[in-house]
Amino acid sequence: MISQKLAEIQKSIPANICLVAVSKTKPIADLFEAYKAGQRHFGENKVQEMTEKWEVLPKDIQWHLIGHLQTNKVKYIAPYVHLIHSVDSLKLLTEINKQGAKYQRVISVLLQFYIAKEATKFGLDWEEATQLLNSEEYKSFKNIQVVGVMGMASFTDDESIVKAEFSQLKELFLKLKNTFFHNDDLFKEISMGMSGDYQLAIEQGSTMVRVGSSIFGGR
Repeated sequence: MISQKLAEIQKSIPANICLVAVSKTKPIADLFEAYKAGQRHFGENKVQEMTEKWEVLPKDIQWHLIGHLQTNKVKYIAPYVHLIHSVDSLKLLTEINKQGAKYQRVISVLLQFYIAKEATKFGLDWEEATQLLNSEEYKSFKNIQVVGVMGMASFTDDESIVKAEFSQLKELFLKLKNTFFHNDDLFKEISMGMSGDYQLAIEQGSTMVRVGSSIFGGR
């Protein structure tokens, strides 16, 4: 039962942690069951799938785009997306700002950092992030709001590796907060932790966990 699993997870995490139910590849019926159980934050990897679900599901759902986002796809989610987790370039940020202006919205985003030891993961490093945030182009944006950071830990059973990577993301968040966002109350999110490691992520300072299989079952 999806509602039962949701209730168990909600009970196991502090009230101030945002639980994003990762619903990629799951049928509408599964999402609706979670919705009826009170879940409002849903995460999708693919723009087309997210848009198809947005069109038919209740409009008070807050949609999180958590997968890698191509600039040519931003226009499809700009009217409704709640938070884009995977911003890893100035080029992408420029497009989000442009589409935000078109729909008269300020779109919230997270800067994705590369913290894993795997070449398949996307993300910025500290130098790239500071270059981006110091650029005149970034400073001119009116239709984006950077609200925090996101990272994906290595896919490993070695807890010490995962813990170190989560700790690294927390440090990056604090450095950014002190350097660029010290007067910005909206810069407060650390999106890290998935089904297998969300408890560890919360211990390391996560404010937002992305949980899929523990709610909806495996693919």
